[in-house]
Amino acid sequence: MIKRLLTAAMLCGVISSSALAQGGDAEHGRVIAFTCAGCHGIPFHQNVYPTYSVPRIGGQSEGYIIAALRAYRSGERRHPTMQAQGNTLSDQDILDIAAYLSELGDRQQ
Repeated sequence: MIKRLLTAAMLCGVISSSALAQGGDAEHGRVIAFTCAGCHGIPFHQNVYPTYSVPRIGGQSEGYIIAALRAYRSGERRHPTMQAQGNTLSDQDILDIAAYLSELGDRQQ
């Protein structure tokens, strides 16, 4: 477990610097992240099965969002809804969504 967390932390750091170099368009990210709000933008929203609280993603780091979306897209992270969403996103879409969500702070999504 600790090894996985350390690997994820290192991966986020590498992806974060790469993403910042490429840059995401936060305005385009706002438009395409509209569907994210359906779950992540509802305070205290819970997934039905398995039951857990849906995380608020506004204000997360760009690197974390990029790593998570790429992992859902590749199937490395498993969640049927998130994998379906990730499969529709291009690399640029992911950068754009990450740029938008990281600017939100904890006030939305």
